[in-house]
Amino acid sequence: MRRPGLAVSIMPIAALLLFFTGLLIFKGADAISEYSHVALLGASALAVVLAWLGGTLNPREFREGAGRSAEQILPTVPMLVFIAMVSTTWMLSGVVPTLIDYGMRVLNPTFFLAIACVVCSVISVLTGSSWTTIATIGVAFMGIGSVMGYSPGWTAGAVISGAYFGDKVSPLSDTTVVSSSACGVDLFKHIRYLAFTTVPAMGIALAVFSLRGIFGTHIGAGGADELLSALGAMFNITPWVFVIPAATVVMLVMRLNTTMTLGMSSLLGLIGIFIFQPQLFLNLVEMHGANPLDYIGGVMGFLINPTDFKTGMDTLDSLVSTGGVSGMLSTIKLVVCAMVFGGVLMGTGMLSSISAAITRRLSSRFPTVAATVGSGLFLNACTADQYLAIIIGGNMYNDVYSRAGLEPRLLSRTIEDSVSVTSVMIPWNSCGIAQSTVLGIATFAYVPYCLFNYLSPMMSLLMAYTGYKCKSVVISR
Repeated sequence: MRRPGLAVSIMPIAALLLFFTGLLIFKGADAISEYSHVALLGASALAVVLAWLGGTLNPREFREGAGRSAEQILPTVPMLVFIAMVSTTWMLSGVVPTLIDYGMRVLNPTFFLAIACVVCSVISVLTGSSWTTIATIGVAFMGIGSVMGYSPGWTAGAVISGAYFGDKVSPLSDTTVVSSSACGVDLFKHIRYLAFTTVPAMGIALAVFSLRGIFGTHIGAGGADELLSALGAMFNITPWVFVIPAATVVMLVMRLNTTMTLGMSSLLGLIGIFIFQPQLFLNLVEMHGANPLDYIGGVMGFLINPTDFKTGMDTLDSLVSTGGVSGMLSTIKLVVCAMVFGGVLMGTGMLSSISAAITRRLSSRFPTVAATVGSGLFLNACTADQYLAIIIGGNMYNDVYSRAGLEPRLLSRTIEDSVSVTSVMIPWNSCGIAQSTVLGIATFAYVPYCLFNYLSPMMSLLMAYTGYKCKSVVISR
């Protein structure tokens, strides 16, 4: 099949980036999520038109590219639905309010960011899932941070840094397994090699989070007594609600399917509303227009539709109000549009043309690693999915690393450093879309504070430049 030229292949991506740059300048970061689906579909249409005009549009290749993108991204949709339900039921059952209450009374406000980062790291290592960590304990930390006086950006940065550190080094993580297998590296050798870039990156991130707490402004639990009293009057604060997150962690450690685990967790949360918050349950049924005896109608109402509480305290209202599944619909729409964009770039052969141009002249260590890091960011933006980016990146660079005499685990580490952790920083990537929606903050608003996520590729580049722990291998002729 004849491929489009490099100049033509770059045009849809350049148009997309130009559109987003204009939005950022003239309308601000919040407008990105509002207009992203239009931009992605427009760039997809441009790619198809350019391929058709150039005579390089092959229907069979196009179908294969679209199918490949759909196969990777469509499973995200039910996960997003269940994440919305988990966020809703964990809030209304009292799990998140109890975590906020206990956290405010126990956590040291000065080191809150560092503690949030470490706790999210541990949970993510145990579960192997950054998404689940952020959608559960991460949401609670956002509430605690807000009450303590930390900006949402700083708190989200600490939560995301910790969750993606744990996801990156956990043997239970899908991305870690895919990264090692795509490059033909033993899983545990891959994880041990990751430590040379991952541990320093996390150490620097924790130091910065600690310094922000020491020299920044915040308040302790004593400054939030009124809010905690109102929270206690609204919810039954009890440690018994922790049976719900404990059961969720057990399911994840047992390696049950992630979608199934999220579904079971939302069901446990729903049961928890009835058991732990019976009076609130009846109020919710009435709030959503159902007869007090029509439990099914009421449940469907608060699971699907937003629940806005009016307590007279704006801070409390913003903490405990929920969006339901309908609040996730715009995210799902954006994920589908991102899937179309990735499928079109692959199906038209434009991604292959760009990849070939990048890798053609690479032959030494630092340029090769630097190109891999750049390609990781590029693939995350083009495919809108970290799994596709990892697989394509592994295929792109396997021969390049072999030709340069570089060991495969350097490739697997560099891909993990540049793909797995940066996906959350791209507004139209499925990771960026999901975490932005769950945490209630625009992607560009939290990106500056995701210290671990951009320190990881920087550490990869530093190691390649110095040659530290970058062994060469003998090439057989």
